Amino acid sequence: MTIRVLVTDDQPLIREALAALLAAVDGIEVVGSAADGASAVRLARSLEPDVVLMDIRMPVMDGVEATRQVRALSRPPAVVVLTTFDLDEYVLAAVRAGASGFLLKDGDADDLVAGIRSAAAGDAVLAPRAARGLMDHVAGRSGPDPEAAAAVARLTDREREVLVHLAHGMTNIEIARVLVVSEATAKTHVSNVLAKLQVRDRTQAVIVAYTSGLV
Repeated sequence: MTIRVLVTDDQPLIREALAALLAAVDGIEVVGSAADGASAVRLARSLEPDVVLMDIRMPVMDGVEATRQVRALSRPPAVVVLTTFDLDEYVLAAVRAGASGFLLKDGDADDLVAGIRSAAAGDAVLAPRAARGLMDHVAGRSGPDPEAAAAVARLTDREREVLVHLAHGMTNIEIARVLVVSEATAKTHVSNVLAKLQVRDRTQAVIVAYTSGLV
């Protein structure tokens, strides 16, 4: 299946570079590009892409509000935020607005392609280097978040272990292998973690893991 991608960035050179890079990848089709959040919402509605690559700081409408509106469409695409280390609050807000995760603008092309495929499959997208830099910055500035810490405290020891593995980017199969359980059991543990943390997906669970001080 071909993954249809909409590229959003207010810098023409970055838009063109991303589009050219992705156009050369088998199984990915760039269906359009947008220079601001409002255009991204309009094109997402008309083109119905599978994944939107979303810049954060843009004119007319920023990436956070654009993410919120894109995810509210009747056929919402996955949204992957493109970020740098100094946009922590904005990235967290975008994830809370429904983004599947975030990747670094200066990351590897392989990470970008893998992230798009993960988002299209409904999985979390967390570039390890981006997650480390972002969450270390958040923790170093404000310390553990009391609400997140209280949520983590409601988990069992095994569920906290699973959450740590999620924060390290492990898939259900990898978690099952480490815990020496079946993939179905690992999937059940992950579902229980999401339910107890009252989060929508793995990406938000990972943010809780970092902001609570667990990781």
